Amino acid sequence: MAKEPGEQRTGGIVRRGVERKIEDRQLLERPENAPEFLESDPWRVLRIQAEFVAGFDALATVGPAVTFFGSARVRPPDPMYDAARALAGELARRGFAIITGGGPGTMEAANMGAREGRGLSVGLNIELPFEQGLNEYVNLGIEFHYFFVRKTMFVKYAEAFVIFPGGFGTMDELFEALTLIQTGKIVHFPVIMFGSAYWAGLQQWIRERVLAEGKISAEDLDLMVVTDDIQEAADIVQQYYQRKVLEAQPKDRAEPKKSDAQ
Repeated sequence: MAKEPGEQRTGGIVRRGVERKIEDRQLLERPENAPEFLESDPWRVLRIQAEFVAGFDALATVGPAVTFFGSARVRPPDPMYDAARALAGELARRGFAIITGGGPGTMEAANMGAREGRGLSVGLNIELPFEQGLNEYVNLGIEFHYFFVRKTMFVKYAEAFVIFPGGFGTMDELFEALTLIQTGKIVHFPVIMFGSAYWAGLQQWIRERVLAEGKISAEDLDLMVVTDDIQEAADIVQQYYQRKVLEAQPKDRAEPKKSDAQ
């Protein structure tokens, strides 16, 4: 059957006077404006998946680590800045990597301490409306678009959380960790609140209102430890990790008795 002028055939499909866009041409041409699909939910799902993959890939070999939280607004000289730096250095010397949000303030102090302790200094930065670049003491940095992906990395690769005085973001991380432990979503690892004077009011409110009104159980108070002592905090983390390693080792099977084999 002769092909008529302007006729296009694709398999058993015949098009006459109907132009079909060439897919390869569309793929290889730069669009004049940003494509609408970039703002669609399916595309966001792919970006979220890509962030998880990138995070898992980068952090898979980090080893035992401790995540630090605290205010981005503190600057030296500040007692909590100095304490975060000292505690991170001590933990690094004991073989722990240090993970922070990668920004300034407490995060910078902890990353600096990790460097000084010759440990791995990790920064998990987040895209914000205002600029927050990675601090200069980060050895391994990852940039995230999505808070919940970043939060997963903070929890997944940590043997403990150390919470220094901070604002809403710090409180968010503190109570999320406590909730995950309380509900059994993660194992009970140490949640250390550093700076007793700062946390005293919150502790009092939890005991006198939240616990007194039956909103939590008495044992929930044991989910957090408050200290001002750098060595005590480091010991808590190290002892927890050593117990975890021992519990993970296969139990020696008892040798069968001679009478059992007969």
